[in-house]
Amino acid sequence: MRRRHILAALAAPALVPAAARAQGTYPTRSITLVVPWAPGGSNDVVARLAAPLLGERLGQSVVVENRAGGGGSIGMGQVVRARPDGYTLLVSSASNHVFHALVSPDLGYDVREALPGIAMMVDVPNVLAVNPALGVSSVPELLAKIRATSGGLSFGSSGIASSNHLAGELFRMMTKVDLTHVPYRGGGPVATDLSAGVIPMAFMNLPTVIGPADAGRIRIIGVGTEERVRFRPDIPTIAEQGLPGYSVRSWTGLFAPRGTPRPIIDRLAEAMRQALDNATVKTRLTDLASEPIWMAPDATDAFVRAEFDRWGPVVRAANVTTG
Repeated sequence: MRRRHILAALAAPALVPAAARAQGTYPTRSITLVVPWAPGGSNDVVARLAAPLLGERLGQSVVVENRAGGGGSIGMGQVVRARPDGYTLLVSSASNHVFHALVSPDLGYDVREALPGIAMMVDVPNVLAVNPALGVSSVPELLAKIRATSGGLSFGSSGIASSNHLAGELFRMMTKVDLTHVPYRGGGPVATDLSAGVIPMAFMNLPTVIGPADAGRIRIIGVGTEERVRFRPDIPTIAEQGLPGYSVRSWTGLFAPRGTPRPIIDRLAEAMRQALDNATVKTRLTDLASEPIWMAPDATDAFVRAEFDRWGPVVRAANVTTG
């Protein structure tokens, strides 16, 4: 009897499912970070900054794959359908993860359940920018220009139901001016057309616009945060320019397909924490006007649920639809 028990005990590890055994050696191959926006946007910039450091800590290469379209839903859907093994992850933003999900009941899944959080990564200020040829340098001057223009002005954003779109809709609702939304597939194309004068104004994420703004091709006239951004205190808030209560921020987080084993999620979360704590990354993020805001998996899930509760009423009031 004793001999049988000993043999059974020795054989027990072989009975452990292969997936469970694999967690102990994860990762054994390249990891893909899916960015659901075009190259050049703030999500893409953050993903490409974090990828090599994440790879160093995990011992495998980490590659970025851009899957733009559908307000971020194409890239999100790819990760939702991916095998939950930790090799296909989503670098997501408030735009696609919350705003677009709120106006897209036909997604076929609940983002809060289908994409558990790994870590919150970066907080990204939203800004109002114009083409210098428009001849305005402040929010009051812009409002006067819009009201003096027959049919108002158009504004660009990184996509329908993006944080930039909602920033414009909130601005329109609070000022009661005539604005027409022009959606793009990501922040990079918006910056290009705004610089060229194809569109006169845009609501954008600060990391996307800071380069062309410093080069004089774009003029930032207001930031959407409650207080001035510490690394660009020269930019006044939109709120302090006659719109008290105006506040729109974006963020970037890392998410996995539902069913990804918790040990894998925890390892990825810790690797991301270490990556964001890197001095070079902190400096680079400051240069990009972004703030690292690492949160653990459970805190990330709670944060996302709070965002849905906060923005649901705003989306309904603005009557934002994907049609």
